[in-house]
Amino acid sequence: MSVASKLIADGKAFLGLELGSTRIKAVLIDDTGAPLASGAFDWENSLVDGVWTYGQQEILAGVRACYADLRKNVEAQYGVTIHSLTAMGVSGMMHGYLAFDENGALLVPFRTWRNTFALGAAQELSQLFDFKIPARWSVAHLYHAMKNNEPHVKRIAFFTTIAGYIHWLLTGRKVLGIGDASGMFPVDDKTMDYDAGMLEKFNALAAEKGYAMNLRELLPRVLRAGEPAGTLTAEGAALLDESGALGPGIPLCPPEGDAGTGMTATNAVRPRTGNVSAGTSIFTMAVLDQPLNGWYPEIDVVATPDGAPVAMVHGNNCTGDIDAWVRLFGEALSLFGVSVKKSELYDKLLKAAFDGDKDVGGLMNYNYIAGEGVTKIPSGKPMFLRGENSVFNLPNFMKAQLMGAVSTIRVGMDILYREGVRLDCIAGHGGYFKTKETGTRFMSAALEIPVKVMETAGEGGPWGMALLASYCAGKAEGESLADYLDRRIFAGAKSETVAPTPEDIESFGIYFERYKKWLPAEAEAGKIR
Repeated sequence: MSVASKLIADGKAFLGLELGSTRIKAVLIDDTGAPLASGAFDWENSLVDGVWTYGQQEILAGVRACYADLRKNVEAQYGVTIHSLTAMGVSGMMHGYLAFDENGALLVPFRTWRNTFALGAAQELSQLFDFKIPARWSVAHLYHAMKNNEPHVKRIAFFTTIAGYIHWLLTGRKVLGIGDASGMFPVDDKTMDYDAGMLEKFNALAAEKGYAMNLRELLPRVLRAGEPAGTLTAEGAALLDESGALGPGIPLCPPEGDAGTGMTATNAVRPRTGNVSAGTSIFTMAVLDQPLNGWYPEIDVVATPDGAPVAMVHGNNCTGDIDAWVRLFGEALSLFGVSVKKSELYDKLLKAAFDGDKDVGGLMNYNYIAGEGVTKIPSGKPMFLRGENSVFNLPNFMKAQLMGAVSTIRVGMDILYREGVRLDCIAGHGGYFKTKETGTRFMSAALEIPVKVMETAGEGGPWGMALLASYCAGKAEGESLADYLDRRIFAGAKSETVAPTPEDIESFGIYFERYKKWLPAEAEAGKIR
């Protein structure tokens, strides 16, 4: 039996499970962070009655299918079955709204982060708190429902995120990691809990609306990385592993959001470190060493998994429109009987952008499948634009796609730069970086700082969640998350760093000025139904 086989058979591995926007993925690691096996289940959100959602049964079936795929892969690769683990953890797409009654029944379909209809409610709360509340945050969804007199509000006994929901099903505990909790309601980095003053303000506002509510009692309890968060129950084990092989009693770490697992997976949890996650959505995270001078509509303030304040610039859209165009090119090739591997298709098409003109041929692409809060577009429509004198060729078209996918976050990063926030380098992960050199080159030009992609970047959030589980079980007394990651996980990590060239910075600057100038066209398109 190999070392890895024995480790798994002896229950010494760690598991991270993440419910992302387009995939549920599980990653099994050893105590050095080395991936041993993975499993996955692909899914897509649905627009039902104007709400982006995933059905409750779809969520549960997806989790089971993901774990079944992991179990199958472990058995095929190592010849053993997972019966136990040293620790595990659950993460998921941040924000959104899952509300339950006192019997644990889901009151309304899951409202995901992608919904922007709570913008008005979010703006009111931002003014009330003197703190930015994004439309995708859980408290904005709750207040939106209150304002609309939705009948379910008076029946709410508990609400949480998708990671908190699955953790609750697995352990029976209504808790949440502080990073994910900071996307439900603002947290205080001194008390490491929800902000008490803002809770009082919300309760008073609710009373004005006719709701006798103690918001703290409805929210999950806040935990920091490394704190125990319950154990897998017999019911939880049966839900996760339909084969019955997995036993109860496995410790779980606090459930986290995909922002927190992204920071962990890129070793960006210390002040003055940062990361950019670029996939279906896109967000940059800058761990602050001092507070911002004020609050900005374009900047969210959340927390690392151990509670440090983070300035976050979040865009709802990133690679979705690129994916759609690549599929279209693939369909065109198939008409001629040509079959090209998906990875090769992406590689050839995206690298064509290297030959694009400095002014990108006068082309413009807005990738707004959903609305964008940063650019104040409440409802989007993907839109490609060109002028009568534009140079419309494949290199310029692909360059417009790649630059358009990252332009939204540049709006927010410019504010942070003016605030004096400085990062020596930013770590990148996600689908935008899968094609070698393209993602790093265009991201570094957009942010005007070097972009580092680690060898482990492809493992992403589920791997980061597994690392948080290993930290919970393997940290030394008093050892911080940052020190644990430096010592145990990233000491010998390999990475590639791409610094922006003056030419690429100039090219992006030309495109970005056009991007801001033509935004009113996208705003008008979004109004059309």
